[in-house]
Amino acid sequence: MQKSPRNLYLAMFLISGLALSPLAVSHYDDKEPAQSYRQSWFALMAANFGPMTAMVKGDIPWQENEMAAYADQLAALVTLDVMRGFADGTDKGTTRAKPEIWENKADFAAKMDDLTAAVNALQVVANQGTDRKAIVEGVAATGKACKACHDDYKSKNYLY
Repeated sequence: MQKSPRNLYLAMFLISGLALSPLAVSHYDDKEPAQSYRQSWFALMAANFGPMTAMVKGDIPWQENEMAAYADQLAALVTLDVMRGFADGTDKGTTRAKPEIWENKADFAAKMDDLTAAVNALQVVANQGTDRKAIVEGVAATGKACKACHDDYKSKNYLY
C-alpha cells in the first residue's frame, strides 16, 4: 500500500513539533508569570488613566460618562492583588521594576495602598460627575500616588 504524501507531511510536522517543544518553553521559569501579571496590570492602569489625564489637560474632549467609566475600570483593577506580581525572586529578567521594591517591600506596599485609596476616591467623584474641580483634583491625587512609586521603584529603561 502506497503512503500518501499528506500523511508523511503530517507525521513530519508532528515529530518536529515534539522535537522543538522543549525549545518553546526553555525560556519559561517561575518568574515569568509574576512579571507578566504585574506588567499587564500596569498596562491596564495606564490604558485607563491616560485618557483621564488627557481630558484634564484638554488634549481630548471632556466626557463625564467616559471619565466615570475609566474610574470604574481603575477601581476594578486596584481590587486585584498586584503585590503577588512582586514575589521574591521575580526581580530578575526583562523588567523596569527596580530592586528597591524587594528591598523596601513594606514601603512599596504602602504606596500601592495609597494608590488604591486615591483611585477609590476618584471613582466616587467621577461617578457623581457634577463637580469637575473635584474630578480634576482626584485625577491629580491619583497621578501623585502613581508618581510616588515611579520615582522610587520604576526604572526608565528595562533592566536585564
